[in-house]
Amino acid sequence: MQQQDVEQLVERVAQKLGRGLSLEDLDGLLLAYSSNQSHADRVRVNFLLSKRVPVDVSAWQLSHGISTAVRPVVIPANPELGMLGRVCVPLMVRGFRVGYLWVQQDSEDENPTAILTQLPEVNHEIELLSGLLLDSNTAESEFRRGREREFLAACSGEANAVAAVAGWKEIQGKGPWQMVTVLDADGWAGGSDPIASTLIHRSAALQATIGVDVALFSAGTETHSVVLFKESTGRASHAQVLVHYQLELAKRSGRPVHRIILGISEGFARPRDFAEAYRQSKVAAQAAAVDQQLGELVDCRTTGIYQLLASAGGGAGAWADSGSVYIRILEDHDRNGELIPVLELVYDNDGAVQDVADKLHLHRSSVYNRLGRIRALLGVDPLKGMPRLELHAALKMRRWAGRPRI
Repeated sequence: MQQQDVEQLVERVAQKLGRGLSLEDLDGLLLAYSSNQSHADRVRVNFLLSKRVPVDVSAWQLSHGISTAVRPVVIPANPELGMLGRVCVPLMVRGFRVGYLWVQQDSEDENPTAILTQLPEVNHEIELLSGLLLDSNTAESEFRRGREREFLAACSGEANAVAAVAGWKEIQGKGPWQMVTVLDADGWAGGSDPIASTLIHRSAALQATIGVDVALFSAGTETHSVVLFKESTGRASHAQVLVHYQLELAKRSGRPVHRIILGISEGFARPRDFAEAYRQSKVAAQAAAVDQQLGELVDCRTTGIYQLLASAGGGAGAWADSGSVYIRILEDHDRNGELIPVLELVYDNDGAVQDVADKLHLHRSSVYNRLGRIRALLGVDPLKGMPRLELHAALKMRRWAGRPRI
């Protein structure tokens, strides 16, 4: 958000209406205000000086329903607070609340209808203003940050957080759900500033899910984002989030983003399964990051042996050495990387040599030749029985060892 653009828009609206305006975020922090105000009351003066809405004034405003309103709300005068009447304009973008624009009455006797009648004249400016706020302050709202922390705590299995999140209006009664991990396959490690990395993921997830009805809530971490979806068999909404997330992440990080992955859990109907669903979604995203054949929209159940490797646990060095003698022999003799990639593709393509040749831009005879070299090195047929099982599993272990640490 460009502060100058916001201030200019507020000033333009004030001039069109001929009234004093102030703009605040969802936490009651002053973002901008107009210069023209012939009858500034005590509340406005104190607000402009302190930059924050006082607790008693906030309570008065909230008591009139501004936090849930989607249309302008008339706030009557309050002589005890030294406050003239006002009209609160909730700033919304596709149903998402981003802030409030306040229009003060000029006197106690003025009818607020006069303000309400004028507002349609500045609809365009209000829409522009809402868009600028959406680009910044929603992800930074303390209320939003608190909810994201609680959501991530629920994903970690904290009982109190699970109970709290289960009662949120956007989640309660909306099950069964799916947990989704959104991962930048190449840039997951982030930058040197973990706070900035977290904010980037939070903002990208928030922007990417606005207007997607089945995306119920999102949160960001230093390495990835987490989104709670309403369970569905289709993936159109997931694909929409993927595309928008990639664009938003590139815009916020200032670097190219080549591959975004959505790891999708099994559906679940009990809030106490948040943690298990989150684990499943992370496994799916990690597996797709190291094995591109899985694609970008990845259900946990389709990740095969990676589910087993994940359930076996292990630290950062786990699976770096599969313990397979056959794999060690191949690694020692495959200095040019000609044998192992062919063998893994043959396994992954059910032995379809022509498909492997097409993917590697080789002739079929070249694939057969390399399989023959492998057979000669190992002294066994790599496409049959236990040697095949051992080799295929060991190759997937090598990949899993390089998974994103999220």
